[in-house]
Amino acid sequence: MNRVLAAARLQVVHPLVIFGVPWLVVGISFGLNVAIWALADVARHDPNNFTGGVTALYITVCVVFVQALTQLLPFAMGVSLSRRTYWLGTALVGVLSALGYGIALAVLNEIGQATGGWGVDLNFWVPTPMLVDNFFLQILVSGAPMLALISIAIGIGVVYKRWGSNGLWTLTILSVLFFGGLAVLATGLNAWGDVWRWLTDQPTGTLAIGIPVAIAAVVAALSYGGIRRVVP
Repeated sequence: MNRVLAAARLQVVHPLVIFGVPWLVVGISFGLNVAIWALADVARHDPNNFTGGVTALYITVCVVFVQALTQLLPFAMGVSLSRRTYWLGTALVGVLSALGYGIALAVLNEIGQATGGWGVDLNFWVPTPMLVDNFFLQILVSGAPMLALISIAIGIGVVYKRWGSNGLWTLTILSVLFFGGLAVLATGLNAWGDVWRWLTDQPTGTLAIGIPVAIAAVVAALSYGGIRRVVP
């Protein structure tokens, strides 16, 4: 356990990278959106009054955790941490990060609602489709997708360290074929209406918590199994 904690501490040696960069990027996105909402009076023309700008946070965190595998793993192995120990430490930081981001986004959402959408009727930190009435449930709704992306990022890092750029290209092609094949199948069966109805019938907890957690668990199991064969 101590070695897992040591591996986890490697991730926070430079907190400005793992935490500062994501908040800097999303902070810039937030500032730009506030300026646009204020200057263009967007809320008057768009009753939904939300933006997807917070996705900048999710994407940047994903990039950070890809780098956690591609850049820090060689150093960790150089100081005698095993591959799986390093994976467990990174996963621990990922889980705690997802929870922390979930709390932060829920708090920022409460502040936004209390200030009239930051004074410009802007719903930025939690897009309207992901809003729930319960604060603690909101933490999970905002944090679970982050957990899924972090797990996917770690998986991508494992693929890169195991198979290099060829592995990434193969993964990309297979993903396009898989999702493209599903789209072709749904189109051929005229099933898009059924798919949309199924999605809209699902509670927010299923779409924003259940499915992301399931994805995170499956990808984590695959990447944990593959980590033992990666090269520094």
